[in-house]
Amino acid sequence: MSEHILKATSRNVAGKGASRRLRRTAAIPAIVYGGNAAPQPIQLEHEKVWLASQNEWFYSSILNLDIDGKVEQVLLRDMQRHPFKQLILHLDFQRVDATHALRAKVPLHFLNQEKSPAGKTSGVVITHELNEVEISCLPKDLPEAIEVDLADLAVGQVVHLSDLKLPPGVELPALKQGKEHDVAVVIAKHAKAEEVESAAPAAAEVPATKAKKDDK
Repeated sequence: MSEHILKATSRNVAGKGASRRLRRTAAIPAIVYGGNAAPQPIQLEHEKVWLASQNEWFYSSILNLDIDGKVEQVLLRDMQRHPFKQLILHLDFQRVDATHALRAKVPLHFLNQEKSPAGKTSGVVITHELNEVEISCLPKDLPEAIEVDLADLAVGQVVHLSDLKLPPGVELPALKQGKEHDVAVVIAKHAKAEEVESAAPAAAEVPATKAKKDDK
């Protein structure tokens, strides 16, 4: 597990008006909650957080949140973005307890797809039904991503959740809910041939009626 540090400062004023004033100073209002401590309003520098948010680890890793010199381990639980501006409006962080299992969504990294039998077969479409999965583990075991090696993927094969190779200490809560939750992750199948409608044959021209010969 990599170390990712975000610096923040505590704030005493809450409310929409205070949050708007913070944003005008290029800061992001945020909240830290969970554990045995009370929720704590904080603020972070927008530019630094924006750069961090361009990385996959920002959403799926345990973050070391330095609040006024005191470091807490947290997970990002919610991010509010401006509908069209490159602007983060608010962040929610949840405190992490090293002794308790947590649930988090982590991305799937698909490897060796092009080298697989299915990837080398013409006319085969490989679809990724999932791009992330929810896992359960202790904080120390949280992976930034789960690799899915498709080197042996064959035509017609379906890779299910239960086929994923998980790091030690990591579980998939969905699999405990029954076989119907063992959903497909990757499917390799032949592309459906598009039905090409053949042009309808042009109607045969009706031959012109021959003029009747006059009776002699």
